Amino acid sequence: MELKINYQYTYFIHPFVVKETKYQRYMLKMLKDKNCFLKRFEKEKDLKLYQYFSPKMREFLFSSFSCTNAKYAKFEELPLETRAGVLAKYPCTIFEYRLENDIQGKTSRENGIFFHIQKIEVICFSTGICFLCVKTNMEDTQNFADLLNFNYKFRDIYQGNNSLNNYDNIRIQTDSFASADSFIEFINKITGSPIEAMKLDIDTERFLTYSYVCIDQEAWNHNEQFETIEHNFIKYANILPNDTVANLKQEDIVSFSKWKYAKMGMTKQGITLMTSSHDMNNYTILPEEYENAYLYTYLVALYQKIYLKKLSLEFKEAPKLKKARKKFVSFSKKIWISEITEDETGSVLYHKLKEILELNELYYKVKGEYDIYYKELNIEKNKRATFVIALVLVGSLIFNIMNFILLSKQ
Repeated sequence: MELKINYQYTYFIHPFVVKETKYQRYMLKMLKDKNCFLKRFEKEKDLKLYQYFSPKMREFLFSSFSCTNAKYAKFEELPLETRAGVLAKYPCTIFEYRLENDIQGKTSRENGIFFHIQKIEVICFSTGICFLCVKTNMEDTQNFADLLNFNYKFRDIYQGNNSLNNYDNIRIQTDSFASADSFIEFINKITGSPIEAMKLDIDTERFLTYSYVCIDQEAWNHNEQFETIEHNFIKYANILPNDTVANLKQEDIVSFSKWKYAKMGMTKQGITLMTSSHDMNNYTILPEEYENAYLYTYLVALYQKIYLKKLSLEFKEAPKLKKARKKFVSFSKKIWISEITEDETGSVLYHKLKEILELNELYYKVKGEYDIYYKELNIEKNKRATFVIALVLVGSLIFNIMNFILLSKQ
């Protein structure tokens, strides 16, 4: 029996890097874009998000929580250049990009996959590390197989239109974009040059995938166990097409479940959450939590990985050594050792993310580079100090000899 879907959405995430010296200019570019709007978070409106994150992490991610209406009104009155300067000083700034027309993907065949882009956000950190997040959901289909194929193909849309033509005849035809190529142009408009990202070995041609699906309860309930659909979960978590016949094992995935009828799977390529409509929570509360609190938790982990790579690169560049040392100390104090959340599920998720992204290994690698630099700096300082002391001693000796000679002549 074909697996059916009750509810579904997928975020495709594209990391990109803006040169730090050009970050304020990038803020100005976003403010000037008529389709781009600064996203403001408010305690009453975003209470669950406010309660989920620790105070330090709220301050890091959502500075607008502490922004009053009066303060925000004054900000809006400032010239664009001044506003860009203010935003550039905040640790994180989030924009919503609203297209003039809805984007809808269509295929030339009646049985093709149709999809809708519900939301586009651009999350920018003052270090120049940014994320373009595109939320999609399929239309006019309840087949889980279509979701597998859609996720598998859409994540590679940035590689070019040809990559979409060799699998199930999936082609992109939209209201706002004439073709996949025009959608790629839109991405390039937001992300700019890939040079800085490529320096950090970031895959600039494949989206990371963050997907949620609630399948029909007939396939997973108190009588039908998860094991009967486990092969679908493995394909979903690995972002593979429906016709995959390879012998896949769940051991290849970092997974966990804090719920009876929901299971999360994580790989380096993304996160997926498969749930059953047997639990009403899975199509009412959990989808919202997953695309807000848990999504931002994922972005924090991704940010840490990219920033550590950035620091590692700077430790290898002599002119940037001193600044890199200060940045690493600041990162360690403000981000690395800070508690992300007190939420039990969120804490488990963050721990699992650190495991799959190998954050601990990367952190201690960078710390090793920092320690080497610090020791070399101390050795150099000691050399300079020894040299200065030697000069003082030599000067003192010469002075004493001169005094002795003068006294002898008297």
